[in-house]
Amino acid sequence: MAEAGPIPAERLRGFVAQALASRGVPGPDADTVAGLMVEADIYGYGTHGVFRLRQYLARLAGGGCNPAARVSVVKETVATALIDGDNGLGHLAMAAARDLAIAKARDAGIGWVGVRRGNHAGPLALYVRPQAEAGLLGLAAAVGSANHLPPWGGTDLLLGTNPVAIAAPTAGPDPFVFDMATTVAAMGKIKTLAQQGLPMPEGWMVGRDGQPLTDPARRGEGFLLPIGGAKGYGLSVAIGLLAGLLNGAAFGSDVVDFTTDTTSETNTGQFVAALDPAAFGLGDGFAEAAARVFAEFRASPPLPGHDPVRLPGDGKTAKAAARRRDGLALTPALRRDLNALAADCRIAAPFPGEG
Repeated sequence: MAEAGPIPAERLRGFVAQALASRGVPGPDADTVAGLMVEADIYGYGTHGVFRLRQYLARLAGGGCNPAARVSVVKETVATALIDGDNGLGHLAMAAARDLAIAKARDAGIGWVGVRRGNHAGPLALYVRPQAEAGLLGLAAAVGSANHLPPWGGTDLLLGTNPVAIAAPTAGPDPFVFDMATTVAAMGKIKTLAQQGLPMPEGWMVGRDGQPLTDPARRGEGFLLPIGGAKGYGLSVAIGLLAGLLNGAAFGSDVVDFTTDTTSETNTGQFVAALDPAAFGLGDGFAEAAARVFAEFRASPPLPGHDPVRLPGDGKTAKAAARRRDGLALTPALRRDLNALAADCRIAAPFPGEG
């Protein structure tokens, strides 16, 4: 009989680790990446979690991603560092950058760690939330793993979704965690709609004729749109400078589409930063002040027909705890895809009996 209920997080994590290991990823690295991929789903970032397994396996099989990467620090000062990801799975370099940034912030008040020769690493929230949970502020950004939009007013695809994330501690259950693409929608959302056969709203993409594009299966025929028009374009360029060029990583026409090209090194650029409020004489006072201000925001009477005011990150702690306890409800399309990947990898299907 088909299993329709949620899958336990640990079981899903074990399956992903097995799949990665089947493509030559050493056990400890496979466990690390699998843990972060499932953690993305636990915190509600389904477009950047286990859904991405097919892409990662394809690049490992095609030679575009190094399964046995040796992540290393190639440049370092008291407060900064540059990590070389050795073209391995992006989660490994970004996890190392996050941990090093936190350590430097503890010593110097700030830690800024760039990454070159990385790869797609899931949602940036994974690399800033730990800072907030440790009483620090976190910042991360990345050059998108494919170019999906032109410079403002142009037609050549030279920019990606170039996401940015910021996290901060608060005196409450939920830290402030803000994670966004610099486009109206992340490409991952469009890909999940395509997987499920659903349309996308107007305003996410336009065709080369300038008309709205709503069929996600035709996403290759058009452009993503930046948030805020020219302002989003400018922000995307700024992130490209900080996460790409500053680290000696790809930006502009050097960016490799990691979905369509499974054989070339992407040289994806990212950075992770941590900031200690104690360096400004605040310590725990920052979290308390943030909680007070946020309470004012939430108390603001909502406009007619609107939900109560929320802050980025609100409710995620409780929802994550529920998913850890009750398991993860994946879409039927994703469940079928994971079963198909299991067959390709010659490992047990995570959803036995499902087509």
